[in-house]
Amino acid sequence: MKLKDDSFFKTIRNFLTIYLPRQKCYSPNTVDSYRITLNLFIDYLVKVKTFRIQQISFSHMNKENVSGFLEWLRAERRSGASTQNQRLMALRAFAKYAGFTDAMQVSVHMELSCIPVKKTKPRIVEFLSENALKVLLEQPDRNRHLGYRDCFFMILMYDTAARCQEILDLRLNDFELNSKSPFVYLTGKGGKTRTVPLMQKAVEHLKIYLSKFHPTEQRKKDDFLFFTVIHGEKNRMSPDNVASFMKKYGEMAKQTCNEIPEKIHPHQLRHTRAIHLYRGGMPLALLAEFLGHVELATTQIYAYADTEMKRKAIQKACLDSNTPSELPIWGDDEETIRKLYGLR
Repeated sequence: MKLKDDSFFKTIRNFLTIYLPRQKCYSPNTVDSYRITLNLFIDYLVKVKTFRIQQISFSHMNKENVSGFLEWLRAERRSGASTQNQRLMALRAFAKYAGFTDAMQVSVHMELSCIPVKKTKPRIVEFLSENALKVLLEQPDRNRHLGYRDCFFMILMYDTAARCQEILDLRLNDFELNSKSPFVYLTGKGGKTRTVPLMQKAVEHLKIYLSKFHPTEQRKKDDFLFFTVIHGEKNRMSPDNVASFMKKYGEMAKQTCNEIPEKIHPHQLRHTRAIHLYRGGMPLALLAEFLGHVELATTQIYAYADTEMKRKAIQKACLDSNTPSELPIWGDDEETIRKLYGLR
């Protein structure tokens, strides 16, 4: 089968096998997401637009076809607005790369940039109140081997505000406990490493955990911190394992605490720590560094999500604590009322 324009498929190959994993250092999961998008787009061109695959070239990556592809995702695959936007961003990234490698393709990226993104619902940040967190951490039976492991996993994830995979990837040599301020190296998205301080309580739990699961005489620096044993061999614990025990403890905690959400999942601990730090006065710029966010805008979700801080700010703005009356500070000033409620 002879391709009409093999440069299109060669560029795809280099984009997926060299540019994304080696030059951008994207994770295998992220690369897979781009691969899926490109495959879906080609499927659309072949199945819906009835182009033969050997005919496909950069000329088919135009506004009409990509807009039709997004509508096909919505109508046929029931993809939501956020998924459609993700697919569009992936195609734009590929088109931008194509323009880097061949100036003739710059126009492709410019044309795709004209396609508007879909409006999405605001992202909901799920986090636990301090009481709910306390109740959740009380559920594992710390007298049992796996109970202590599960409890420490949640404590460490909360203390570091790490992603679940970042915790699962930890090895014993990622910890520095002998310094004045103990810390851990976390490797996040794109292979980026950051240092995160450990609170004293977390260090104490870590030492107990190590004595139980990594006895000194058996300890190897490159051992995974959290592991499961299959056929006598230690393997890195899986995300499914974490999701399973957190779901179980969430259901247990829900029976005694109505502040526990209907569903408990690992990432809630990261969100919870971020919200608690933000409420404690940590600036967003520092919080972004702590969480390993590349863009400060990503961290803004915690400022938007913290309705408790908003409520207190509104109360502070609307009530005059020095005046014995219950009258609001704006009195009969219509202009002030409009400003307070965003009408000016």
